[in-house]
Amino acid sequence: MPYHSALSSLCSQGLAVMVVKVKFLLPKNNLLLPVSALSLMEFGLSDVETLRDESSSSNDGYVALFIRMLGVDNDPQDREQAVVALWKYALGGKHCIDNIMKYRGTVNLIVNLLKSESDSACEAAAGLLRVISSINLESLNEFLQVKEQSICTLWNLSVDEKLCVRITSSDILPLLVKFLEDEDIKVKEAAGGVLSNLTLSQSNHKLMVEAGVIPKLANLLKANEEDSKIIRKVARNALLELAKDEYNRILVMEEGLVLVPLVGAAAYKSFTPALYSWPSLPDGTKIEQSSKGPSRYGASELLLGLNVDEKKAELEEAKMNAVVGRTQQQFLARMGAIEIEDDTKSKVEWSSNQRMTLLPWMDAVARLVLILGLEDESAIARAAGSIADASINEHMRTSFKEAGAIKHLVQLINHPSDAVRLGVIRALDRLSISNNVCRTIEAENILHPLTNLLKQSKSEISHSLTAMILNILIRILDPNKEMKSKFYDGTVNGSNKGWDVVRHPASANGNDMIASELASRRQNIAGGDLVDSTFLSCLVDILKTSIPDLQRKAASILESIVAIEACVEQLISADIESGLVAVFRQKSLIEVEYRTEGDKPDLQILELEEAGLAVSAASRLLTKLLDYEQFRLTVNWHQFTRLLRAVLVSSIPLQNKEWVAACLVKLSTLSGQNSDFENPINMEVTLYETIPRLIEQIKSSFSPEVQEAAILELNRIVSEGMIDSTRAVASEGGIFPLVKMMENGSDRAVEASLAILYNLSMDSENHAAIIAAGAIPVLRKLVLSQRSQWMRALRLLRTLPT
Repeated sequence: MPYHSALSSLCSQGLAVMVVKVKFLLPKNNLLLPVSALSLMEFGLSDVETLRDESSSSNDGYVALFIRMLGVDNDPQDREQAVVALWKYALGGKHCIDNIMKYRGTVNLIVNLLKSESDSACEAAAGLLRVISSINLESLNEFLQVKEQSICTLWNLSVDEKLCVRITSSDILPLLVKFLEDEDIKVKEAAGGVLSNLTLSQSNHKLMVEAGVIPKLANLLKANEEDSKIIRKVARNALLELAKDEYNRILVMEEGLVLVPLVGAAAYKSFTPALYSWPSLPDGTKIEQSSKGPSRYGASELLLGLNVDEKKAELEEAKMNAVVGRTQQQFLARMGAIEIEDDTKSKVEWSSNQRMTLLPWMDAVARLVLILGLEDESAIARAAGSIADASINEHMRTSFKEAGAIKHLVQLINHPSDAVRLGVIRALDRLSISNNVCRTIEAENILHPLTNLLKQSKSEISHSLTAMILNILIRILDPNKEMKSKFYDGTVNGSNKGWDVVRHPASANGNDMIASELASRRQNIAGGDLVDSTFLSCLVDILKTSIPDLQRKAASILESIVAIEACVEQLISADIESGLVAVFRQKSLIEVEYRTEGDKPDLQILELEEAGLAVSAASRLLTKLLDYEQFRLTVNWHQFTRLLRAVLVSSIPLQNKEWVAACLVKLSTLSGQNSDFENPINMEVTLYETIPRLIEQIKSSFSPEVQEAAILELNRIVSEGMIDSTRAVASEGGIFPLVKMMENGSDRAVEASLAILYNLSMDSENHAAIIAAGAIPVLRKLVLSQRSQWMRALRLLRTLPT
């Protein structure tokens, strides 16, 4: 059959005009002549439809010719033209696609063209695959096999770190993440394997997390499918690598997975469950025994749970989860199978060759509490650290409480191992953030071991451990905790959404009840460890350190304790005055004053904030100490006045100056000085605390009533003629919010704004700022509107250079 006729016939079946370079010899007149190219004719639409309907067997050879041209050994342009031709031919319907798919390996040749440098070839190859897969299901299976093989090839190549970088930074990464949800389990396994290898390079973690890999891997790990062992393994290893970063660790735990240390099967040999004790909840709560008598054949004595009254033993969801988790983990421990599966699956090592695994949160909580009861010191320390890391929300903290972790942790505070103590205190610190859990911690009589630990010499306890102990004490002694417990029921709904708030009905004597309970707690404290002279001296020594964070926490604890009058004498003996002086002489406050605003780097701004918090806490403590006559008789009034005045004019945040100003006013009042503006202390308080605070309220408050009250108070201060009051308003940026209030405020606010701005306009240096704030158009609008303030507006307008 003539080759020219064959090509023309194939072209007539829907192929565009193209030039094909034929790399074989065409017979002509019994001679073999080399032909480099053939021109194909363009046929009309009617010819295409006619020839597509033809089913001549001779057309098979024409299709075979173009499939041969797809081979990788052909010229790229030939391959491109061939795939374009086949794509358009395939649009003819099922019989055309069947003609193409008769030849084995066609899909592989088409897939190879997807990575062609030619956009046209890639588009045609993708279009041809789409057309084929939409009609020929057998070809779809072949295509899926190609996809699986391609990803498996990537899996092998991804061990090369350079190729990992290229994969992560290309469009392949989103596709791999998408393949984790593929219906074909082998495709999911291969995609998970590639991603697991990518996580071995920490530089890839950020891009992978942004691509959404953590939720997909977590779902694979939590899936309980028998045929997904490989998927679970690669997902676990990938998540463990990602979780080495603290931020990623939180993202993993938010998906319901918790890091648990692998401590070795030998460590669980010390586990001895109470097999014949009366059933109790994991947190130690005893289940009430029913009044049923012994069973006829003794089953009730052997199976103690038969004596539990089901109606009385109805459990909340959190307690039920704790019971189920404990039962499962204790069963595995008793069978010696608790780490068999995890040990074979987890090959990821953390620092100091400490291996970890990932478990669903219910199993993880029970496993960690179980490890706390073992004898292995290293295992206990690692479990306590994992509890601290996992306490990221109210749901997890409550889960640990219900699982009985609090009792174990409190008992381990006095453990001889430093690593155990550090891990335990860190866990209690994170758990005590919850108000409900904090009350449980307090009920376990934690004050005695905590105060004993804090009283150790400074060489034996680190700053970080001291800070965590102080955190726990602050939360236990927080008076607001009692208020929260009265008006809010911290019931957690079993999810990590937060609190289900239930307000208790209001009662006339509600405040009296809270006050009574606070007094009762203070009385208990008075007879306990917090009033011990050694402990109080230790807190005073912490005030004398140069660490603002520790100073703030020690001052907050002393503020709670000083409510007991018996403690004041002991604090005076411990030289509380020198401790307060040390706080007010913050090194950062002195150094920063020599720098201009633009010269303060971020680190020094952070130091100022920490110093401000410490100074504010110390000011509250000093204010309360001034209520006791025995302290007033010994205090150096002039020294504290001088120090607080220096703090007031410093650059600490405005919110931290409130208690400094209150303390200064109290010192001034007790010392018998005048309370008017002529008093230099009152003047400084007004200039450096009151005026900035009022301007901040005008700027940032969303309440028109608060803004109006602030502007009226500011007008009163300015109109009374205090020296430098107008300069303080201008330097604090008060002109712009005053102009805004003049435009949008109430009548009283507008009138007060006009009065303040008129006083400011008396200084020509403020004219530029007033005009820049847009005062001129607003004033003209007020004058033309003939509102009640139009005369004041006209007077201010005449003072400005318009």
